[in-house]
Amino acid sequence: MHCCGGILVGELLSILGLGFLLGLKHAMEPDHVIAVSTIASQSKKLWKSSLTGIFWGVGHTATLCFVGLAVILLKGEIPEIWAMSLEYVVGIMLVYLGCSAIIRYKNSRIHRASHHGSQEPQTQVHRYKGTLYVKSLFMGFVHGLAGSAAMVILTISTVQTVWGGVLYILVFGLGTIISMLVFTTILGIPFVMVSKRAMFHKAFAQITGVISTVFGFYYMYHLGVSEGLFHLWIQRI
Repeated sequence: MHCCGGILVGELLSILGLGFLLGLKHAMEPDHVIAVSTIASQSKKLWKSSLTGIFWGVGHTATLCFVGLAVILLKGEIPEIWAMSLEYVVGIMLVYLGCSAIIRYKNSRIHRASHHGSQEPQTQVHRYKGTLYVKSLFMGFVHGLAGSAAMVILTISTVQTVWGGVLYILVFGLGTIISMLVFTTILGIPFVMVSKRAMFHKAFAQITGVISTVFGFYYMYHLGVSEGLFHLWIQRI
């Protein structure tokens, strides 16, 4: 009896360990990394860059738990067209984040020039910085929605009980949070180093914006044309 119990516990720990490792790997997918980079690059303090990764991971995990477990409990599945459409939203978000980063740093000269005559721009900058964490949380939420279908399949194939599914997703989410925390901290180091050199900081931030924009358009094209999402939309009309 004790032997059987030990085997079951050992199997559970192995499954949870696998989920944690998959979570670490999952956070480093290109669309996740690029999206968070556009936010983390805007901070001039390392701890703020690190926080953007944590907020992303929390939003991502919360969505996976709510949506994934709801589907598992209802014994249903997310239709392919909905799963791919949610992935498409990720591409739109990447383009938006990239363009907004480029535009923001192009307008930074105007803010600095007007700062000498008014305190208004300084207030706007501080208010904007306060929204970085909200943006990170929202990005995690969107990525969680887009990954819910795959998470449901992975969870069902790995564990047999609902509570096991809850634990598995939470451990998977912990892995993504830790992985993204490490990534955003490492990413933040060069930006902190050049924080007092506005020209270099602006150049680095704009590069991340361009990468995000280009990858976002590629992501949408791949889903829409190569993966056939546009064809599925047309069939539904």
